[in-house]
Amino acid sequence: MLKKSVPNIFTVANLFMGIIAIILVFNDTPVFDSIDNANLAAIMVIIAMLMDGIDGRVARALNVTSEFGKELDSLSDVISFGVAPAFIMYVVAFSDLNPATAWITTAIFPICGALRLARFNVVQSTPGYFIGLPIPAAGGILCTLALFHQELNSYFLAACTLFLSYLMVSKVKYPSFKKVALPKVAVWILMLIVVVAVVVVIMYPHYLTRMVFVPLVIYALWGTFQGLKRKR
Repeated sequence: MLKKSVPNIFTVANLFMGIIAIILVFNDTPVFDSIDNANLAAIMVIIAMLMDGIDGRVARALNVTSEFGKELDSLSDVISFGVAPAFIMYVVAFSDLNPATAWITTAIFPICGALRLARFNVVQSTPGYFIGLPIPAAGGILCTLALFHQELNSYFLAACTLFLSYLMVSKVKYPSFKKVALPKVAVWILMLIVVVAVVVVIMYPHYLTRMVFVPLVIYALWGTFQGLKRKR
């Protein structure tokens, strides 16, 4: 019974981090003096990405995949990578926009994320590829991009939010690494990696968000350019 619950524990941890991220970004009182709540909320989303990347691999390694776990994963992803990043962007970057523009732009992102997940659950994907930008990647880009709000224009950030929303529901193909097989011993190694990653987050919070932003953007742009080349 415990064996079957291990992947779901990671999925629930993913959901927990997303909820904490939402609470943090709407909390005016800083939790830590060394880091603002928006940056901390983005870190929660990044940790949620780690959990999301592990749960499916753990389930396959332990041979305990289930429809329940699949549905729980999708519901968690909507919160952690759809709602949480959209609210982070809304709170820190959309204050200069008129309310209607800010509200609609904020709402579109999780809506497109939910549509992306619904399509993923019912449509057979091309082996080795995702159709549309995966919501964890889109959410990771959005929440880390929001941290550059002092250097970037609010309307530019709103346009980026809408562009990421479009990429999620587009038919652009992105490489998938979900089917990479892992031996059972790797499950414990992955758990150790998560612990080490959390320690790194606590010790170097400001560097982590910038480090994660770059590869995620490269992933999104690479898939987009490859899609344009295939159309040509």
